[in-house]
Amino acid sequence: MNDFLEELKRRHQLAAANAYPATGAVDEFVSHLLNWLFPEHTGQVIADPVALERFGHELEAQLQQLLQSMENQLPGDAAGLSRDFMNKVPVIYDELTKDASAIYQGDPAASCLYEVIRAYPGFYAIAFYRIAHALYQLKIPVLPRMITELAHSRTGVDIHPGAVIAPWCCIDHGTGIVIGETTVIGPHVKLYQGVTLGALSIEKSMARSKRHPTIEEHVVIYAGATILGGDTVIGHHSVIGGNVWLIKSVEPFSRIYYKAEHKFSDTNQD
Repeated sequence: MNDFLEELKRRHQLAAANAYPATGAVDEFVSHLLNWLFPEHTGQVIADPVALERFGHELEAQLQQLLQSMENQLPGDAAGLSRDFMNKVPVIYDELTKDASAIYQGDPAASCLYEVIRAYPGFYAIAFYRIAHALYQLKIPVLPRMITELAHSRTGVDIHPGAVIAPWCCIDHGTGIVIGETTVIGPHVKLYQGVTLGALSIEKSMARSKRHPTIEEHVVIYAGATILGGDTVIGHHSVIGGNVWLIKSVEPFSRIYYKAEHKFSDTNQD
């Protein structure tokens, strides 16, 4: 038992020397930021323009506080990185506005944009991803992954913050979607539940290589499809049917469907 306690002591000391913010504090920041951009998200409206601007400064201070708790791991000072992130927020807002419109236009069941922003898991997942991706671009470690995992746990949509996803992204239903770190997705792409954009099994030494597929613009990928490999490119305006397994590129305007082969044996005996 003494050896075990010594091991725990070393682990806690190491964690103290390489600290990261508490998950609850990260969740609070991202939720506040999303509500600042889209009051439909929670219905909490800041009607006073002065208060709205002040809240933006409070968000920057909140992020700075999060980053200060992990300052030993940062590529720069917490204040500068927080300011750089807030400068990216207008682009995040613009892209999410387009994403919400794509989901609304792509789902006949959506009655209005308010419903999409308030209740749709696809919007929730892409919103958390876009916030995490902006932090990832600033080379902030771990924190971006914490953010996307918050969305993953609530929606079943697993998006690595390193993935590059163009705006007008429509995630329909969403549950079970996996989008790997080096995935590149063009504009006006629609993904249904259970889609995997993943990697073929490789050595750890290839972790920095392009391991995940590229999906060009105006592609629809139906439920349960699996597309693997860094050299795999799905050409623009293609449709990938449900349950398809792809490890090779397809040309633009392709239509790829799964065709099951059924074999029946006659078990009736005379």
